[in-house]
Amino acid sequence: MDERPRYMISVAAELVGMHPQTLRIYEQKGFVRPQRTQGNTRLYSDADVERLRAIQRLTTEIGLNLVGVERVLRLEDELVRMRRQLDRMEQEMRQAIDQVHRQYRRDLILYRPPQPPDRRS
Repeated sequence: MDERPRYMISVAAELVGMHPQTLRIYEQKGFVRPQRTQGNTRLYSDADVERLRAIQRLTTEIGLNLVGVERVLRLEDELVRMRRQLDRMEQEMRQAIDQVHRQYRRDLILYRPPQPPDRRS
C-alpha cells in the first residue's frame, strides 16, 4: 500500500464518504496518522484512505463502536508486525541454510576407491 502523502483532508473525506470532522476525530483517537505539511495541512496516503474505508466497514457493516474499532485495528496492526517479523526470520533462516549448504559443499571430499597397485614391473 502506498504510504506517500497525497490527499488533503477534504479529498480524503470525499474518497471515503465521511465528513472531514470525522477524519479529525479518527486522527485524534490514533486510528489514522496523516502526515503534515510545513503549514500543518493534513495529507493522507492511499494507505490512510484504505484504513479509513476499513473503519467505515467496521462501523457501518459490522456495527462496531469506536472502542471495538480500536481493538480490531490494534489486532490488525499487531498481525502486520508479526507477519513482518516472521518474514524477516524466514529470510534469515534461508540465508543460514544456504550458508550451511555452501560450507558443506566446500568441506566435502570426494570418495575415490583405492586403486590396485600397478603390476607392470
